[in-house]
Amino acid sequence: MNITRRNFLGSSAAVFAAAALQNHRAYSANEKLGVCVMGLHGRGGSHLQAYAKSEHSDLLAICDADENILNNVGDQLDSKLPHKVKRYVDVKDVLADASIDILSIATPNHWHTLASIWAMEAGKDVYVEKPATHDFWEGKQIIAAAKKYGKIVQHGTQSRSSNQWQRDIPLIRSGEIIGKIHTARCLGFKTGDNRDSIGFADDQEAPKHLHWRLWQGPAPEKPYNPNYHPYQWHWFWHYGNGEIGNQGVHQMDIGCWGMDKGLPSKIYSAGGRYTYEDQGETHNTNTALLTYADGTMLVFDVRNRYTNNEDGVGVGNLFYGDTGYYVQGKGFFDKKNQPIVLPEGKHPLPPDQDCFENFLAAVKSRNEAEIHGNMEQAHLACSHMHLANISYRLGRSLDFDTATEKFVNAPDADAMLRREYAPGFEVPELA
Repeated sequence: MNITRRNFLGSSAAVFAAAALQNHRAYSANEKLGVCVMGLHGRGGSHLQAYAKSEHSDLLAICDADENILNNVGDQLDSKLPHKVKRYVDVKDVLADASIDILSIATPNHWHTLASIWAMEAGKDVYVEKPATHDFWEGKQIIAAAKKYGKIVQHGTQSRSSNQWQRDIPLIRSGEIIGKIHTARCLGFKTGDNRDSIGFADDQEAPKHLHWRLWQGPAPEKPYNPNYHPYQWHWFWHYGNGEIGNQGVHQMDIGCWGMDKGLPSKIYSAGGRYTYEDQGETHNTNTALLTYADGTMLVFDVRNRYTNNEDGVGVGNLFYGDTGYYVQGKGFFDKKNQPIVLPEGKHPLPPDQDCFENFLAAVKSRNEAEIHGNMEQAHLACSHMHLANISYRLGRSLDFDTATEKFVNAPDADAMLRREYAPGFEVPELA
């Protein structure tokens, strides 16, 4: 078992520099890219499956702070792949491995930005799950890192690779079909067992198979609690961003893509954790109103309690214009609620491409323009979510100066744009 228990709080500069020299190169068209997946629970399974089956990648390594998960997944992969995968607990050991070209990150949210920047510094290209950031400030740092190190970084908002959205978003924005857009509505209605009460649990000693300090990484030290790991961390501000920062970032990204307005200037978010009392902190029901300088707006609805869908949509997007509207999965409608049939042959669907295959192609071509979900787009979608959560947590409406990227006369809100980090795990200030 290839696990190193080194002091991961030590200096990483030499490790990263050595790896970067070996990984700063071009790739041939037929070359397989060496991949390590970091974070194996939940979305990590999709990463593993994609890289294992692709003819453009070689799944060489896996990384997780939980040795039980690491070894269970490793044993499964070893029985299916033509080679044994390397198993790492500490991501710094991954970054020192010159055979790894790509770090694919599916950890909890609080690790996303730091792991991405460390990987770029070490010469690796990055696929990072949504949300790319745990707070607003991190978005500017990950953008700056991609530019500084010249790396390909793709956000895990798979809808950017959907040929349906690639055709329909330009039509929504053009005004040609439903007129000038005034509102985007994003729906995140996720119910089921893992959205029910998580109950209460006492802090306790972490199990021996879980490297708790390493799992926490950039997050300041807290005692282990079984309600944090492996999934319910989503509902605690210290590690997650609630449902709007979980499923919601996908729909938020589509809403921002369709509106094309940049950052909002007014934010109001309200709701609560309804129908039960438990240890979770984030809302299970929420409406966020994000208004742009021209008065148009984006509305986001979270419903983790039992609910109807709206116009057949439970998780998805709607757009409203002055002559009609758009419903995801159904298409365009006029002001009399009649379907608008697109002229035959005038608006064909572009070729469809899997999001991971798109990423691998962009890594090989080194063409940032090919990325479906770059860091500027990721930061915009994540920022809407972060700003909405700040308004919710403070319990009031906020004005935001899009030029300075600070709140107006709200120092308590400004303080929430950037978190404190654990020693040895600070996100570097690059912008």
